[in-house]
Amino acid sequence: MTDATRSLPATPGHGAGHVVPLRVLAAVWGTLLALTALTVAAAGVDLGSYNLGVAMLIATVKATLVLLFFMHLRYDRPILAIVFVTALLFVALFVSIALLDTHAYAHQLIPGYGPALPK
Repeated sequence: MTDATRSLPATPGHGAGHVVPLRVLAAVWGTLLALTALTVAAAGVDLGSYNLGVAMLIATVKATLVLLFFMHLRYDRPILAIVFVTALLFVALFVSIALLDTHAYAHQLIPGYGPALPK
């Protein structure tokens, strides 16, 4: 049978926690609630072709707040922020390319016809 051993952290402070004040977490939570209300309000307003952009912008801000404060990326090494921003840029690039491709099949759409909804 083997014995469990413990080793010292590789770098000083590694594994040390940080305490986020409750007022900061409450402010982020309130902001997330306000952004959720804004999402619901924006869904009721016809913005034409901007509906998707507004919804994606609000969702991106909400996801960024969750990542920064609740997943503690704000208090981590700066390289993780660079990785996060790079990933967001690639997602935006892929979505943009997919949306640019709609002209290839737009002629096949029948005006006023949509998929059947289950009853």
